[in-house]
This record gives sequence, structure tokens and C-alpha cells, in this order.
Amino acid sequence: MGPQDETLHTDREERVIPVIEEQVHVNKKVVESGKVRISKNVHEDEVLINVPIVHEEVDVQRIPINQYVDQAPPAVRYEGDKMIVTVLREELVLVKRIKVVEELHIINRKIEDHTTQPINLRREEINIERVQNDEPDPR
Repeated sequence: MGPQDETLHTDREERVIPVIEEQVHVNKKVVESGKVRISKNVHEDEVLINVPIVHEEVDVQRIPINQYVDQAPPAVRYEGDKMIVTVLREELVLVKRIKVVEELHIINRKIEDHTTQPINLRREEINIERVQNDEPDPR
């Protein structure tokens, strides 16, 4: 720096330049803008349904045998789904013998029937109704 530079510094006047910054402050407020009324209606409808119902029936066939046996009475036996029960009778003779009189052939059958039954089913229906707010909008 020379002598001219010193005079320039002394002749200068100092200025202050303000620096400005903007800031934002946001406030929120909850405002009721309306109301909602909800109602529910329950409707009951009768419907017909087809329901299978199973029951069992027993067929008994009487088969005459009329044979004498010398041993103990035969036990109950099975042939497939058929149960065979021997029916015995003692007869008085000079010699006592066992005679097979008949056999019962029992067949167990399953029978499925369909029947119609009324059943009540419920369903719900929702109704929504908007209710206006009486307060003015603050916006």
C-alpha cells in the first residue's frame, strides 16, 4: 500500500447494508365443517335351503332252515353288510337235538332324503346422512 492508498482509506465512508430474511409462521386450527349421522337397518329375509338328512332302515328277512344241529348254537356271523342271527328251538324227542329253524338276514341300509327348510337370514344396510354445520366457515 502506497501513500495514495492511505488517503483513499481515510476518504471512504463506511456504509451499513441490512440483510433481510423472511420467515413464515403457520398456525392450523381444526374447524367443524359438518356432521354425519349413520343409521343401520336390519332386514330379515326367509330363504329355502335343501338339507340332506340321513336315516337308517333295517330289513329283516326270515329264511327257513329246519335242520337239526348236534353242536352248540352257531354264533352271529356277518356276510358283507348283512348280519346273520340263528334262531333255535329245542324239540322234545327221545333224544334231545338242536334244530336250526331259520336265519335272520339283516341288512342295514342308509337312506338320504332331501327336505326343504325355511331359514331366516339377516342382512344389514347402512344409511349415511350429512348434517350441515350452523357455524360460518372461518376461511
